Amino acid sequence: MKIRAHAESHVVELDDGSHLPGDLAATLGWKPETDLHLEPSGDRVSSHVLVNAADQSRVRVIAAGENWSDREVKKSLMGG
Repeated sequence: MKIRAHAESHVVELDDGSHLPGDLAATLGWKPETDLHLEPSGDRVSSHVLVNAADQSRVRVIAAGENWSDREVKKSLMGG
């Protein structure tokens, strides 16, 4: 998987046409030539993580059309 577009916004577009919210701290350094792969996350907030093969940085992702659960995200951020 490769990045098609990562404008100065919070959305990353992949070459398969999917979009993900960009965690700017992690994804800002990702370039179009960056090799990315998808792994199951095993957590309750997201179904998968997108991983940069070079440095192993990762961001949580969910399927298009799904919504993030506010309650689960807050619990995760608070360490619960």
